[in-house]
Amino acid sequence: MRIFLAGASGAIGRRVTPLLFAAGHDVTGMTRTPETARQLEAVGVHAVIADVFDAAALKGAVVQARPEIVIHQLTDLPRVFDETQLAAAYSRNARIRTKGTRNLIAASQAASVRRFIVQSVAFAYAAGKEPYVETDPLNVADGPRVVTVRAAADMEQQVLESGMESVVLRYGLFYGPGTWTEGPSWKPSLHVDAAAHAALLAVARGTGVYNIADDEGTVAIDKARRELGFDPAFRILA
Repeated sequence: MRIFLAGASGAIGRRVTPLLFAAGHDVTGMTRTPETARQLEAVGVHAVIADVFDAAALKGAVVQARPEIVIHQLTDLPRVFDETQLAAAYSRNARIRTKGTRNLIAASQAASVRRFIVQSVAFAYAAGKEPYVETDPLNVADGPRVVTVRAAADMEQQVLESGMESVVLRYGLFYGPGTWTEGPSWKPSLHVDAAAHAALLAVARGTGVYNIADDEGTVAIDKARRELGFDPAFRILA
């Protein structure tokens, strides 16, 4: 299938691309810089340079790529864990999830995209009994992550109401290659390879919202196991 990967050079994008190739898919990857575009081309990705906030350019890029499926893995977070940088990034990341998602959905609709897969978060649930299931309410009222949670909730609603086949992957907090930590440091946790594999699985399976995390009791992953075939133990062999 023809797949448009927004966020092709990010932590998930770098891990999911070889999985998509191995499954026989044709991948167009979006980036903002010529240098990253050259890196993507070097590994076989059809690279396009576009900014998610430039609606016209984004629409042109997606329409030209003619994808059947769009995978939205865009974030704007620091490459290394730094509290100051992270605090400054919250509002930028929220803007990607709200305005950026709106532009990407519009571009996808213009290109007659059939299926839309988006990265969300599994640490957004309102306080309650664990493990949290996908139908539990999100904490959009208060707390240190309220900007992130409200943006994620808005993004999810946009995608689920887009008219396309929609899959929302609520990821745990990443660890592994290209992330802030080699091992699980926060809950709910998730290895970046298992996150990438979940995106690959969502290309052909499932609709709706799924918790994608380690099986450590914070969030329930039964639905993802059953409907997607998700396995938190999945790792990419070097």
